[in-house]
Amino acid sequence: MTNRSRTLAFSAALLFLVPLRALAQPAPSPQPAPATKSDRWLHIRVESPSPRGEMVRVNVPIELAEKVLPAIKHERLRDGKVRINSSDLNGVDLRALLDAVRTSRDGEFVTVQSNENDVRVAKLGGHLLVHVYEKHAGKKAQVEIRVPLKVVDALLSAGKDELDIVAALHALSAQGDTDLVSVKDSENTVRIWLDSKNSTE
Repeated sequence: MTNRSRTLAFSAALLFLVPLRALAQPAPSPQPAPATKSDRWLHIRVESPSPRGEMVRVNVPIELAEKVLPAIKHERLRDGKVRINSSDLNGVDLRALLDAVRTSRDGEFVTVQSNENDVRVAKLGGHLLVHVYEKHAGKKAQVEIRVPLKVVDALLSAGKDELDIVAALHALSAQGDTDLVSVKDSENTVRIWLDSKNSTE
């Protein structure tokens, strides 16, 4: 995975990965206990097609994340909220931008085609969609992000310089089964999704 695609993929997945280090679980047992319909699980799977064949699986119950996050106080993460600096946004009013997208009609807002990348940003059926295709020779990468706008609204419900991760997780738990992030390149395949199963596929 190129540095650019890795940075893009993991930055875009920030909503879901902030508590990863604190909440990571070992790979599921061969016969996991059945999950009830009310359970919502966030899954992260990373596969490498290399000869070493590495695979990482993380299964996080949303309910657990909502309870644990407020107890974590590490750098910018406090009380389930992440503090952001205005410099992180390069002078962009994120709330105004996302509100404009949320209140607009469905459609494709940004399309960029170049020798290096194709980028598409759109709104469809209450979701913000981002698609990036990198064309580097031998290292082609494809990134797809699908975020429910209700989750984005919840994320921005904190103060001006904060992102409310707990509120975003709570909003996410109300969603149906859905894929959130997909990254594919010559080195790794990454998938982040939400469903009611307590194990990855």
